[in-house]
Amino acid sequence: MKQTKHLLSFLLAFGLFQSALTAQQQPNILFIFTDDHCEQALSAYDPSRISTPNMDRLANEGMRFTRCYVTNSICGPSRAVIQTGKYSHINGFFRNGLSFNGDQQTFPKLLQKAGYQTAVVGKWHLESTPQGFNHYDVLVGQGPYYNPPMITRGYDGEPVTLPNTGYTTDVITDKTLAWLKTDRDPDKPFMLMFQHKAPHRDWKPGPKYLNWLDDVTIPEPETLWDDYSGRTQSAARQAMEIKTHMTARDLKLEPRGNLNEEQWTHWNAAYKEKNEAYLAALPNMTEKEIIQWKYQRYVKDYLRCVKSVDDGIGRVLDYLDENGLTENTVVIYSSDQGWYLGEHGWFDKRWMYEESLKTPLMVRWPGVVKAGSVRDEIVSNLDFAETFLSIANIKIPDDMQGRSLEPLFRGRNPENWREAFYYHYYENPGGHNVSRQYGVTDGRYKLIHFYHLENEEIDDWELFDLEKDPNELHSVYGDPQYSKIQKQKHTQLNRLRKKYEVPEVDPVFNRRRRS
Repeated sequence: MKQTKHLLSFLLAFGLFQSALTAQQQPNILFIFTDDHCEQALSAYDPSRISTPNMDRLANEGMRFTRCYVTNSICGPSRAVIQTGKYSHINGFFRNGLSFNGDQQTFPKLLQKAGYQTAVVGKWHLESTPQGFNHYDVLVGQGPYYNPPMITRGYDGEPVTLPNTGYTTDVITDKTLAWLKTDRDPDKPFMLMFQHKAPHRDWKPGPKYLNWLDDVTIPEPETLWDDYSGRTQSAARQAMEIKTHMTARDLKLEPRGNLNEEQWTHWNAAYKEKNEAYLAALPNMTEKEIIQWKYQRYVKDYLRCVKSVDDGIGRVLDYLDENGLTENTVVIYSSDQGWYLGEHGWFDKRWMYEESLKTPLMVRWPGVVKAGSVRDEIVSNLDFAETFLSIANIKIPDDMQGRSLEPLFRGRNPENWREAFYYHYYENPGGHNVSRQYGVTDGRYKLIHFYHLENEEIDDWELFDLEKDPNELHSVYGDPQYSKIQKQKHTQLNRLRKKYEVPEVDPVFNRRRRS
């Protein structure tokens, strides 16, 4: 009997040891994700417009990537790629407005199966009910900036929509902290997706920052006055220009929305006098002055939204510090794609041009990632699922199409890292009339094929030398001096299309592409 008790005690202690060892081998993962946040509005990348001290902590205490490319520069498809580790034509979510097939293999399911607690709080934007999560509390669709209804699991296990009061960025942060503090099992590793709506259109600032930047003039990008003359018709035929396509709601000339009376009082105090002054001056303003006013109004509201996100990130990082979680938690920050802060005269995303192709990526992993380090390799949101699994010591499925970034985190230089990247955007007809397009880039040269615009088939090609033309103002496609490069890029593009099994028939509209 005594021996049996000793054996049971040993087995119990061994079990606890194994459990602790597993937890140590499987660090917590905090994935912080924003919507439409560009490098130009994150001071670790570009300090000229804004200071983001809490986001910068991740770069200062960890690693910053300079070339993180997205596979499809639009909200929902980017999120589907992250869930699956597969391109849009494989995971089935090509464009916004579809419903993500959550029955397919996703990284949260694999983490959950391996013993992780999984949670997603904030913007989901995949229409279907989240699968593979122990906890979800997500916005309905895009969600408003104030008083957001959110979907969570009800007592019967079915999704239920509940009201919330407050600024959405703060609501999401509060719910994230509540899950960390009270709802998770402290004896298990967690993977938490902390996902903000901001700074998505229509850029409604929180109460704290309604008047921030009022006395500041934001620098104008050098391409604000781009006339699109150096490229194909696609760049000129879009509908995302600050001078033409911003609405009164975008510009806060009609700001009410779903604000309650208290919130409206703050808004009216912040905008009423400024709006009246603009409308009074409008008849005597030049076209250039009007565009400059719109630019300042838009960019300041965008930056104000970012500022609230940065505050929320600081609150969550402080919680990790105060509760002894920092050392065993990998924190990764990114956004669903880049964004235009007036470059080329634009707002929005979608293009394979640099501002929307690139997205921020920073990681902090104490004891593993070297503080203040920078990596210039081409990485992608295609790699995120594989990275989460690798961090958790889970085998990466063979059918995932990206690669784990963990070796880069550890300062290694993996063999045969990608030298070129494939991009594909499908949403036309669609918002802003940006052409369907696909292409390849190696960071120096970029080849883009535009093949569908406003219900007509087109066959436009652009080639850019980013070293000589970093703003992508002049396509050199067809220039004899670039004939060798052009041929190489076509070969590279065809190789990547074959590698990623891109169908010859366009999977969205079932139309055969031009070759």
